[in-house]
Amino acid sequence: MLAAALGAATPPPPTHPVIELRQYKVVHDKRDAMIALFDRWFVESQEELGARVVGQFRDADDPDRFTWMRGFPDMAERGRILPAFYFGPVWQAHRDEANPLLDDNDNVLLLRPATPDLALPPPNGERPAPGVERRSDGVVIVTIHYLWKAPEQGFTAFFHDRMAPALRDAGVPVLGGYVPEEEANNFPRLPVREHEKVFVWITHAPDRAAYVRAMHHLDASIAGSLADYTERADQVLTLLPTDRSLLR
Repeated sequence: MLAAALGAATPPPPTHPVIELRQYKVVHDKRDAMIALFDRWFVESQEELGARVVGQFRDADDPDRFTWMRGFPDMAERGRILPAFYFGPVWQAHRDEANPLLDDNDNVLLLRPATPDLALPPPNGERPAPGVERRSDGVVIVTIHYLWKAPEQGFTAFFHDRMAPALRDAGVPVLGGYVPEEEANNFPRLPVREHEKVFVWITHAPDRAAYVRAMHHLDASIAGSLADYTERADQVLTLLPTDRSLLR
């Protein structure tokens, strides 16, 4: 009876979706080869196992960087899906093509939605087949705020209640807002950046110039308050979706 009571008093934490923001440093002049290989072999093969390939991108400011996002229903599913993929037939068949194209693949943030309504929405539209060219629809902008304190110590509420509405009013829609996942990495063969105090948010724009113009209209009080939370300069990724990226 006592054990049952104790068990009832300490229920497991609620499940929530998680994403990985993966920034890969690719061997010089090999990014297009990496993208072609990835889009051909590593999209459906992961999604068939239950992952979601959210988006794949060229970094507009670094010709040797390939950035992509991968989502999971929750951490337990991540712990099941990743071994199934990396020990499975598709990765095993093509890893000797992929690994020589990579200089570094350890720049990874494991993230959860900052609030339930800041989770990325389900993908909109269908992904074209490998090799089918797709018209560009603009850029995806990912901003990483480096904070003095953990985001739940004030910044998440500030972003949700004040900053996101101000961004929307300035013409910058917030597609998603994320904070570090608190559970330990349950597939340590793939390292992630641990003990980070960051807040990550995602938007899209017709082009970088349109994004910059919109940000200039952000309320000055919001920019001033933001500076009170941040430890160092933000990292702003301007990402060009590949033909097969759903997030665009």
